[in-house]
Amino acid sequence: MKKIFIILFFFISLNNFGQDEKVIKDIFEAGFTESKAYSWLDYLSNEIGGRLSGSYEAQLAVEWSKKELDKLNFDKVWLQPVMVPRWVRGPKEFALIETEPGVTFNVPVAALGGSVATPSVGIKSNVIEVKSIDELKLLGKEKIDGKIVFFNRPMDPKFITTFTAYGTAVDQRALGALEASKYGAIGVIVRSMTLRNDDFPHTGGLTYGALPISKRIPAAAISTNGADKLSSLLKINPNLKFLLRQQCKQLPDAQSYNVIAEKKGTMYPDEVILVGGHLDSWDIGDGSHDDGAGVVHSMDLINLFSKIDYKPKRTIRVVLFMNEENGLRGSLKYKEIADKEGVNHIFAIESDAGGFRPLGFSFTCNDSNFLRILEWKKLFAPYFINVFIKGGSGADISNLRTDYNVLSGLRPNSQRYFDYHHTEIDTFDAVNKRELEMGSSAVASLVYLFDKYGLND
Repeated sequence: MKKIFIILFFFISLNNFGQDEKVIKDIFEAGFTESKAYSWLDYLSNEIGGRLSGSYEAQLAVEWSKKELDKLNFDKVWLQPVMVPRWVRGPKEFALIETEPGVTFNVPVAALGGSVATPSVGIKSNVIEVKSIDELKLLGKEKIDGKIVFFNRPMDPKFITTFTAYGTAVDQRALGALEASKYGAIGVIVRSMTLRNDDFPHTGGLTYGALPISKRIPAAAISTNGADKLSSLLKINPNLKFLLRQQCKQLPDAQSYNVIAEKKGTMYPDEVILVGGHLDSWDIGDGSHDDGAGVVHSMDLINLFSKIDYKPKRTIRVVLFMNEENGLRGSLKYKEIADKEGVNHIFAIESDAGGFRPLGFSFTCNDSNFLRILEWKKLFAPYFINVFIKGGSGADISNLRTDYNVLSGLRPNSQRYFDYHHTEIDTFDAVNKRELEMGSSAVASLVYLFDKYGLND
């Protein structure tokens, strides 16, 4: 009898594999021929552009994405109100290095998101270069007071995963101004978060914590070429001066929205699968990789399911979050309301790592679910999307974690992602159509598997 059960299980597994193999093949074929991702991204990037929270462009993106989702086969599409910070960059920033009176070198800079402005004439002072926040403590107020602190720790190139390299350096961008102000610094400049040497400064968010407005100091990113030049000149002349001028400002919070679309499941409507990306972007590019790609990957899901006539067994929610870049208010609001409504998220996936060729997925889950997920690798092998790693999902969905559910992140090839991240060159022309479509197909294929099988009990 035991042998009969083993043989029966084998044939059931073989049959399921064959069915899944065919459905995933159909998804990828639809992705390469009938995906809307590239045309959607074209409009989002080129007709709307950069979508910083609270901006006119962010509101246009909300209206456009709801209109497009309304055209698809969803049961319900709605806007979820959320108040978001509204920071305005103002006119283009200006900076120069003065090695001696009359001898100057212009360098590219960009104000960090949330930074205060300089006085209208700018700030001009000596520079002290450091490699870490801890180094400020060693130098102390005596050596820092009245100076501009220059954080010049590069991303560590030894890591294969560039997101890990980013994590080794980003603390100086996030916390540099807060910490330097404690020692009397009048401003901060931070080496851009990229492994490439170029002239494009990378913006990004900072925090002043509970620091009173009167004690906040201006902070800007400097391009990697500019950082190397400044560091070299400081070795020759430690008494050089740096001039920074930026006119950004913080306005009152603004009304904005998460955009949500839902397709009820035919068998298990109370089990929800969430697919998402963030609709906002920084303002100096058009946010095609970060996170226009994730937005259109998410929107494309029901389009691809419709093309292959697949009807989800579980409820599918597409959520386009607002304010990931400078506050995560959209994520927090979604979680607050979902908890009140008792939404049972069994699986959530976020695409927020660019539109490059997908390599696989990361998963935050228990061991039982991960072992079952590893069995699906062979289904993705024909598409070379079979790197499955444990740990990691996405910023907007991380707060949905429970002891039993699964959170995931699409993991494209990240080697060039930080060439574009938070810069003026994160634009539509940096995205490859076929690679973007592969991302849509990969997300849809993984969602199909979770929709069919649910969680591992």
